[in-house]
Amino acid sequence: MPAPFATALLPLALLVPAASPVSVLEAHFDPATAFVPPAAISYAEDLVPYGSRARVVTDRSEPGRTTLTLTVAGLAPDHEFPVHLHTGDCGADPASSGPHYQDVVDPVQPSTDPAYANERNELRLVLRTDAGGEGTARATVEWQPRPGEARSLVVHAGTPAGPHAAGDRVACVKLAR
Repeated sequence: MPAPFATALLPLALLVPAASPVSVLEAHFDPATAFVPPAAISYAEDLVPYGSRARVVTDRSEPGRTTLTLTVAGLAPDHEFPVHLHTGDCGADPASSGPHYQDVVDPVQPSTDPAYANERNELRLVLRTDAGGEGTARATVEWQPRPGEARSLVVHAGTPAGPHAAGDRVACVKLAR
């Protein structure tokens, strides 16, 4: 006769675990030409040196809300980097990461209309590094990305026009799907 607990627990063991509302990705920045395709790519070694690190925490635990936290180490010191969620994958060509992810997609691309290209409709962060090249940035939006459409987090060089002016793409972190 089988033990009663073994029989009762078998169905529980067959359940598929639910996806966690919080995801954590840790990666080192490497060149796009690395032997193994990297999870994080640096396009500008002077600003994002090879071997520098990124940690991305995406929290979707509150319905209809997303909080993204980016923590870095080893980047250029005392620098301000605009960071945005993008629709494409990281690749050898920085443009492969595509346009900014938008909750409500602008029908005209590239999107410059302030009704679409704004901090409520796009997930934007401003990452400021300290004298040691470390920094943390966090942003919360009142929506959750559509599954499979927010594929990368792109670090931009920044421009004299201000923290939300993107500038060249200097690094890309591939997000888990």
